[in-house]
Amino acid sequence: MSIQKRFILFNQKRHPAEMGEEEVSNFLSYLAVDRRVTSATQNLALCVIVFMYKHIFERELTLLDDTVRARAPKRVPVVLSNDEAVKLINLMPETYQLMFSILYGSGLRKAELLRLRIKDIDFDNQSIFVFRGKGKKDRVTMLPQTLVSLIREQISKVAEIHKKDIAEGEGKTSLPSGLARKYPYAITDIKWQYLFPSRNRCQHPTDGYYCRHHLHWTALTKLLRKAVIKSGITKHVTAHTFRHSFATQLLLNGADIRTVQELLGHNDLKTTQIYTHVIGQHSSGTLSPIDRNQMNKFEHNL
Repeated sequence: MSIQKRFILFNQKRHPAEMGEEEVSNFLSYLAVDRRVTSATQNLALCVIVFMYKHIFERELTLLDDTVRARAPKRVPVVLSNDEAVKLINLMPETYQLMFSILYGSGLRKAELLRLRIKDIDFDNQSIFVFRGKGKKDRVTMLPQTLVSLIREQISKVAEIHKKDIAEGEGKTSLPSGLARKYPYAITDIKWQYLFPSRNRCQHPTDGYYCRHHLHWTALTKLLRKAVIKSGITKHVTAHTFRHSFATQLLLNGADIRTVQELLGHNDLKTTQIYTHVIGQHSSGTLSPIDRNQMNKFEHNL
């Protein structure tokens, strides 16, 4: 049943044109309180109804303050230990080892990793520039020293692929339409090539020219799934788990939480503080009661 139909039935089959903010607020509160929907479902219902009123009835809605909002559940992210992360990385092919090493060593999101271009690697300042990350924000994160030689080798491989493409009369990379028009030379410039290019060239979705895009995200997912099964690790592991693990490892090793916030690109410190819950009190030496009981028995026997 569509959201619009549910909204009309909830209001005793009244026509939406006869209703307004109060009926919408009551319906949204009903979804949260009686139906116990998630915040995502309630937000979807709100968007659908607002769209309906705006484009069909040409009315702008203002949500009432007393509307009950569904709360998103607070989830503690799954993280890998350092040994687990390294074990998974070592089970992958060479190129993917580097990709997941960057995820774990620099705290990048999967999409940010795939969109890395050669120009984004700053060897002199040992940093990686993240262009238009989540929320369309730029940021700079760390470039692990142990990955420098591997990244240089990867750039050499990209240069060889690019040289071959040029020889075949191609050599273009995938650029946003506006950027391609503003800087046409950038399409074939080596520094604009993706750090992890796709194996085959494809047609640009809007501009029509043939170019070499970055690797597809499904390639990472498939390789990671195989590695997890082979490793015997029973945790639910995704590419984003390596970003979570990056943050927790920094905090466990004494990094300042503000520094971690900046490296991850979080707007709100509260978002970064979730990793302090992952670490738990055991990091400060707090013992479980059962462990304390066993220690007392051991001391008594002595």
